[in-house]
Amino acid sequence: MPAKSNLNTDDIQRVLTDAVTAGIPGITAAAATADGPIFEGAAGRRGLDTDVAMTPDTVFRIASMTKAVTAVAAMQLVEQGKIGLDQPAAEILPFLAAPQVLEGFDDAGKPKLRPARGTITLRNLLTHSSGFVYDNWNGSMHRYMRDTGTPAARTGRLAGLEVPLGFDPGERWEYGIGIDVAGRMVEVVTGQDLDTCMRTNIFAPLGMPDTGYHLRPDTESRLAHLHGRQADGSLTVLDAPAPRYAEFIPGGGGLFSTARDYLTFLQALMHGGTWNGARILRPETVALMGQNHMGDLDVLPMVTFNARLSNDVELFPGMRKKWGLSFLINTEQGAAGRSAGSLAWAGLNNTYYWLDPAARVAGVLMTQILPFGDRAVLDTLDRFEAAVYRAIRG
Repeated sequence: MPAKSNLNTDDIQRVLTDAVTAGIPGITAAAATADGPIFEGAAGRRGLDTDVAMTPDTVFRIASMTKAVTAVAAMQLVEQGKIGLDQPAAEILPFLAAPQVLEGFDDAGKPKLRPARGTITLRNLLTHSSGFVYDNWNGSMHRYMRDTGTPAARTGRLAGLEVPLGFDPGERWEYGIGIDVAGRMVEVVTGQDLDTCMRTNIFAPLGMPDTGYHLRPDTESRLAHLHGRQADGSLTVLDAPAPRYAEFIPGGGGLFSTARDYLTFLQALMHGGTWNGARILRPETVALMGQNHMGDLDVLPMVTFNARLSNDVELFPGMRKKWGLSFLINTEQGAAGRSAGSLAWAGLNNTYYWLDPAARVAGVLMTQILPFGDRAVLDTLDRFEAAVYRAIRG
């Protein structure tokens, strides 16, 4: 839908235009307040290899921005009493009954495993404190998966979930495949694949027609091209075929969406679970999701072991950060404008969002560039955020 605002948003659009001038091939963004969308814009092209202009309805691979949607699907089942936040997850997924922790490798190069101490719960899975880790940011898991030929969870093969933990449940925060496991719990409990579950209970009710795990002909024709940052700083177009999922649909990534659709999702959370006449969660559930669920633990920097996919990443460097039920929480006022206690995260291909419950502001910024944590995109995100807050505060 078009932006519904009389605010002067020229400065916001200028941020996008300047980003393209500085070398980002194409970009879209959208923002809203409690009254509805205030900005929707685009600049550049859908790819370096095309003259097709980037438009507000361009479709993106949103990767880990999928996680918040999976968390909503899981919390719908919590509301219905079908999953408990602190229920042993093994009661739904038996392979979690006796997890093992990877402690390294012996002199012969064989993995050293021991039984995990503690129980994995949905709360652990949604807060990245379950022990499940990503091989992209964990050297031991990177080696384990390489040496054993274990598939990544993103492939949709169940063997990708049946991997050792990197630490005992509840011991620390480390970004990982926990929300893929949570998504599998949703599939088992509902008897539906995750795409069907989300379309039925989230996308269709809210009016998010361009969001899903599978491309239609009309969405594929609007898909942005993926780019890779080279050592000299230049960008090249990457081949990025749509994935096929053989055994399950990964809840940690994989959705296609638009800035417009994702802003709709954020507005539903901003309004306590209700938007466009549909309720997807109760207000108290939404409020619960935005609270610190990791206690005294802190979010830690993400050190890459796959430079093709990710840089070393720490959002809000130097600030203590917490994690809600799928969200990063900044504990102090952000330099670009967002309030302390705001919720945010991102996707591997440099897509980003934030939701500021205090100021009632939400924003989405989409590009398609690897590796994650691209400096040019992060700088643009800061400028976009600052321009949004300037516009609404006059």
